[in-house]
Amino acid sequence: MTQVQALERDGMEAAVAKAWSHVRANLRRSAGQRLFDQWLKPVVLIEGSNAEVVRLGLPSAFMTQWVKNHYAERLLLEFRGQIPAVRNVSIETLAEEPKRVLSTASAPVAADSAPVAAATASPAERPQFDVRFTFDRFVIDATNRVACNAAKAMAEPGAPRFSPLYLHAGTGQGKTHLMHAIGHAFLEANPEATAIYVTAERFMFEFVQALRNKDTHAFKARLRSVDLLMIDDLQFIGGKDATQQEFFHTVNEFMSSGKRLVIAADRAPQALEGFEPRLAGRLASGLVADIKPAELELRRAIVGRKLQDMPAVTMPHEVMDLLAARITTNVRELEGALNRLVAYAQLNGEVITIDFATNVLGEVLRSAQRRITIDEIQRAVSAHFEVKQIDLISERRAVAIARPRQIAMYLAKRLTTRSLPEIGRKFGNRDHSTVIHAVKRIEELRGKDVEIDTAVRTLMRTLEG
Repeated sequence: MTQVQALERDGMEAAVAKAWSHVRANLRRSAGQRLFDQWLKPVVLIEGSNAEVVRLGLPSAFMTQWVKNHYAERLLLEFRGQIPAVRNVSIETLAEEPKRVLSTASAPVAADSAPVAAATASPAERPQFDVRFTFDRFVIDATNRVACNAAKAMAEPGAPRFSPLYLHAGTGQGKTHLMHAIGHAFLEANPEATAIYVTAERFMFEFVQALRNKDTHAFKARLRSVDLLMIDDLQFIGGKDATQQEFFHTVNEFMSSGKRLVIAADRAPQALEGFEPRLAGRLASGLVADIKPAELELRRAIVGRKLQDMPAVTMPHEVMDLLAARITTNVRELEGALNRLVAYAQLNGEVITIDFATNVLGEVLRSAQRRITIDEIQRAVSAHFEVKQIDLISERRAVAIARPRQIAMYLAKRLTTRSLPEIGRKFGNRDHSTVIHAVKRIEELRGKDVEIDTAVRTLMRTLEG
């Protein structure tokens, strides 16, 4: 390497190190202190990073995977905000012989930056339970109240009121959250107790490994010795006869010893495919609680709860309503869309508005949206306000007609993918500027008129079905 090339490399590394200090500061502000300290503070910048590929290291494979799953896209966007040429951010597990960490001595380092020497620390142990998933962060309504109360009862000190607790729901509805919350609360109330959370796939893998190593005794002893055992995604061992047999004995052991056992799956015990009837019957003998898909009001409350962890973020009510109304598949997708919207706004220095949210989440909103038509909206609005549907497209300007018409235009803009001119044509060939005025007017009124806001919420809930 020539002297010029060496200087260019050093300058590039210094630029990346400077960018990293800014990225860390942004992550700390957006993630919150607890989440940052738990997962993001251990991240270090390692040798080999350049203006195209940034390499980040973590002390354990588990932490690496968690950051990849939750922050890979965010990290890439953050670095591109500092260095537009960045093509990729590689998130790696530090080897036992640590990779050299880039020095940030030549760059101004943010006050929150962790010392680079932290990269040489021994690999961290896998956290038992996710710090984000606690009872106080679980938003409750009628769709999940029974499951949440049952989970809280399972975590109470003393002899368990029931066991096993069987939670079932579709993907992303909160099963895993409740299981981790049980773990947190149980260990807090019983500091000397032991607990294990494991997926059914991991259970099966460890069991097969024990069979191959002819050491099933150690496998059984480890699981059956704990005070609280939680197994997630049970449906994945359907058709696995040997694994099911061992799991059946584990369930029996816990039930006979009066220990706590929590199971989660995507369907009720009787509906599990490829399961022995005796196992399904045993699972159903405890308390079975389901979590129904989140309704509009719950989704809206979840968005509000997540924003409490982002004090620096300002999001208008109409944007929160947009997310809650359009993203109905599951809570996980809703949270992902929220995180993406916030990240794009912060990276681009943009104010979050309806138009900005629609541009950023266009594909997400379109794919998640049930096809609501303007005709449906007009029928719903006319029924709600007890006016004739034809009045909504007429020239009448009385407030009793004009206000419902504006609300219908507002809903058409929020709940359909029709353009402003198309919406105007459906309302008596009105100009697109009239639609814009109607949308802005209803947005203003929702902030200060409770009746208008309630009417809009009711109509959105009705149209969503």
